[in-house]
Amino acid sequence: MGSLENERKTTGWAARDPSGILSPYTYSLRNTGSEDVFIKVICCGICHTDIHQAKNDLGMSNYPMVPGHEVVGEVVEVGSGVNKFTAGDIVGVGYVVGCCKNCSPCNTDREQYCAKKIWTFNDVYTDGKPTQGGFSGSMVVDQKFVVKIPDGLAPEQAAPLLCAGVTVYSPLNHFGLKESGLRGAILGLGGVGHMGVKMAKAMGHHVTVISSTDKKKTEALEHLGADDYLVSSDTEAMQKAAESLDYIIDTVPAFHPLEPYLSLLRIDGKLILTGVINTPLQFLTPTVMLGRKSIAGTFIGSMKEQEEMLAFCKEKNLTSMVEVVKMDYINTAMERLEKNDVRYRFVVDVAGSKIDDQ
Repeated sequence: MGSLENERKTTGWAARDPSGILSPYTYSLRNTGSEDVFIKVICCGICHTDIHQAKNDLGMSNYPMVPGHEVVGEVVEVGSGVNKFTAGDIVGVGYVVGCCKNCSPCNTDREQYCAKKIWTFNDVYTDGKPTQGGFSGSMVVDQKFVVKIPDGLAPEQAAPLLCAGVTVYSPLNHFGLKESGLRGAILGLGGVGHMGVKMAKAMGHHVTVISSTDKKKTEALEHLGADDYLVSSDTEAMQKAAESLDYIIDTVPAFHPLEPYLSLLRIDGKLILTGVINTPLQFLTPTVMLGRKSIAGTFIGSMKEQEEMLAFCKEKNLTSMVEVVKMDYINTAMERLEKNDVRYRFVVDVAGSKIDDQ
């Protein structure tokens, strides 16, 4: 098992200022304890939130910052109190690495809503040291926030599931939207959106993709298996689709009007927001009131939901559509992601980049 008492160093790619440009940065890993798992990172997905944080879009960034929260790695060593993992396991780490473990959310498998949760990066751990993410050679993580990757699921396929995948699975699970026969829509066909289409189809839903242009129509219908495609600027088509949907999962991470989409919902329909947007959204209350419709938010998922989601993806043979890049391409990848120039998730080959050897 080995000793975990000695502090280690690793190299990550960090943002130093709101330019968001990443470059190599060597730092010490926090001291490890009996409940901790030492992980050698294999790969890590790139999410819009990594860009928001690196560029201080939310006004809460601290530098230097190593982003990355769709982490897959191999367990190298475990603490004496770890009973869920052993050396050699392939595991994942999402966007939360700590919580108080005593509040109502923590005691009811909703720890992602703990007021004292600790983010995987751009936060401070209980020992006072900054947390750093998965664009790095290795990490030390509390076993509670580590999940085993099912056998047969490739690391680069699993990585986006740890944020994009569970971000869709959690609201479908929580709001009782897993039964077959529902009519749902995915607004925005990016990293989260493409997993939304795949998961909803696997649950037996009739799935419509909603986008601002018809640019992704062929992709949505022929490659992802969506049933319909709706262009939001097509007034006639939007009117024809009015009151036809049980739910919409809104994955758009930028300002957009809500009323056109609320009109598509049936009575008791739900518009579920998953995108991080730093400007206020608006709607007229009758649009909601006259159909007893709901606007809800959701944030990633619990560790229990992570495990359920990974098992579901393994059972249904669901995989992400990814473009694998090396670490020295990460700034270009983030620029392309801002322009939505990726199908549909970048995954950094951290192990192949050998950043700890540089």
